[in-house]
Amino acid sequence: MKKLKGVLIFTAAVFLVSLVYFISVYNRYEGREEQETVFTEVGEGIGGLGLAVLAIIYGRTVLKLSLGKGALAERILPEIYEDVTLPLFKKVLNLLNKTHLHVGVAAIAVIALHALFMGLADQNLFLYLVLILIAWQGLFGFFLSWRYSPRTLRKVSYFVHAQFLTGIMIGIFAFFGHLLAGD
Repeated sequence: MKKLKGVLIFTAAVFLVSLVYFISVYNRYEGREEQETVFTEVGEGIGGLGLAVLAIIYGRTVLKLSLGKGALAERILPEIYEDVTLPLFKKVLNLLNKTHLHVGVAAIAVIALHALFMGLADQNLFLYLVLILIAWQGLFGFFLSWRYSPRTLRKVSYFVHAQFLTGIMIGIFAFFGHLLAGD
């Protein structure tokens, strides 16, 4: 429960700091004029796809935690439920584990295309942070999957890439970034 409490405190802290920054910038932020072009229409569709891909990526993490895979789950779930897992969920988790690399690469590509087609909102720190965090996750995910990575780099990459906290920040920053952009 201590780790879950830490995750909740981290989430609340990031949300509150983001909210304070959002409020301080909102009235001064000029944004950009709404321009309906073919690119922005395609960008909006790609943005929906990006949200779906991120839901698959982080849904895998939630499923792993709910099935008792991982240290945090061992503390959250009572011992009675350890052996009670449905075969369907195990099959889904196996599929998600096998396709995680491909879905992750697709997530990076789709989110980059969304930003490219929509145009980066000027001075929108939240959306820049989302792109940096997505690149961060992708870089360390690459080091995990690259066969020539040294063992120490692989250990560090696993620790950095497997952080659920990065996903929390991506979600919060994307939410406030899109609010600031007027979406």
